[in-house]
Amino acid sequence: MTLNPRKLSAFPIGIPFILLLLTVLFSQCRRKEVKVPRDITITPVNAVTKLFVDSLQMEDYISAQGLEDSSASRLRNFYNSRNFQFAWVAEKGLAEQAKVFYELDKNYITLSGDSTDADQALHQQLGLLISKDTLIRAVSPALIELELSLTQHFFDFVTYAYAGKLDPSALQWYIPRKKLDAVALLDSLVAKKGTSIENWEPVNRYYKTLNKELLRWYGIQRKGAWEKLIPEKGKIYKPGDTGIFIAQIRKRLADFGDLTATDSLAIFDTAMTEAIKKAQKQFGTIQSGKIDQSLIRALNVPVETRIQQMLINLERMKWTPPIPETRFILVNIPEYRLHVFEANKEVLNMGIVVGKAANKTVIFSNELKNIVFSPYWNIPPSIVRAEILPAMRSNRNYLAQKNMEQYGSSEGLPQIRQKPGDGNSLGRVKFLFPNSYNIYLHDTPAKSLFAEEKRAFSHGCIRLAQPKKLAEYLLSDRPEWSSAKIDQAMNKKSEVWVNMKQPVPVFITYFTSWVDKDGLLNFREDLYGHDQLMAAQMFRSAD
Repeated sequence: MTLNPRKLSAFPIGIPFILLLLTVLFSQCRRKEVKVPRDITITPVNAVTKLFVDSLQMEDYISAQGLEDSSASRLRNFYNSRNFQFAWVAEKGLAEQAKVFYELDKNYITLSGDSTDADQALHQQLGLLISKDTLIRAVSPALIELELSLTQHFFDFVTYAYAGKLDPSALQWYIPRKKLDAVALLDSLVAKKGTSIENWEPVNRYYKTLNKELLRWYGIQRKGAWEKLIPEKGKIYKPGDTGIFIAQIRKRLADFGDLTATDSLAIFDTAMTEAIKKAQKQFGTIQSGKIDQSLIRALNVPVETRIQQMLINLERMKWTPPIPETRFILVNIPEYRLHVFEANKEVLNMGIVVGKAANKTVIFSNELKNIVFSPYWNIPPSIVRAEILPAMRSNRNYLAQKNMEQYGSSEGLPQIRQKPGDGNSLGRVKFLFPNSYNIYLHDTPAKSLFAEEKRAFSHGCIRLAQPKKLAEYLLSDRPEWSSAKIDQAMNKKSEVWVNMKQPVPVFITYFTSWVDKDGLLNFREDLYGHDQLMAAQMFRSAD
């Protein structure tokens, strides 16, 4: 959007603060070069107590900017709801909410890295002007156009700053995207005059904590590139060791927040052992307290790469719908972990096994409605075709040996299921949330897999380390389902179905960076390459 110079040229010569300030702010926001007029002023005439938008001029603005119907309606609705009163400018000059919005936009550019040198220069100029106030005694067409332009930019800002720029479904993310009401957000910002901004921003607590860490990591980046950590060949480091490499490790651990920045001792002491365990927890590796190759690889990832990783996950957090205040289940695939929340507090978590890279667990959400004890495993057609049929051809007793049976046929393919029992691939219980991906939570007889650091072994479903604990929690509002009765149901020879009193939301997510409940910044490997796909879209302009 640009201003119409023919409209502006009719005003007497001068540089009114408010026009300059709003013009500069809007030009910065839209990333377009806009020449700030130097020959404009508002001639003080009859004093007014309120500033109002002219509805006809608003229609001219909508037409001149070629706004889509949805954008035009949004603009009309906002000003209709406030009887066409200005939102950004008052008689005493720039309103507080305009100054707050300026800071929000500036902070977004700083943290996202989505800026240019020209943008920075404009912000420097605004920084000098923001503290000034100019008395406004008249409303002009130019002032109205600037007011409308800033409002339209706010609506654009809400979309990319709080809803995200990328299309989640194009990135294999099928959780319904968060919906934002930009008009209601602006109404709220104006009503509160920009106060309590942390409570106003439409983002969840995980976004806020990760965003705070991102700011800290930009500070690390400004110190310069990290020196690569290279251990002595064949050297096994142990407590009590000293030397340059130990000092380098300590400094890196301080950057990660695992040691205090003033702790510069070049000795492998108890404090360093605990810091290593903390770092290993951050990376999701075994907390041995030893300097192993896995730790060195994680510590050697460049600062810029970690910053990009945080930006990618912040984008995902923008898509995420509001966190339910009731109980819900969150599965984080790269973390290999399931979390249960109630009243915004984690009440249970456990290790999980997820799909192999060739059988990716899908990112989606639904509601858990049924628990099935002693379940049959209705084997998906793809597995029947690829694995069961070849085994049946080579061994006529295969089905009996695996406690399986054929119960029908479909499209020329036998329908096979595995009976309840010790060897059943679903174990003793499964948790159903109907979906077209044929994915659910379930027990498993392969308990040894949970001792593995990386647990991508399934055909796409999610295996649970502690399925009985989850069943007990979900049925805690059903007194008849005691621990003993659950045990009994898990050891029957036929299925036992239990309907949930209230469906429980389930979110299957993919976050490779987040801040946990203890305030620890976490990083995980990009198991399915989803980060890589997002990076190609988010950072291509910087390549």
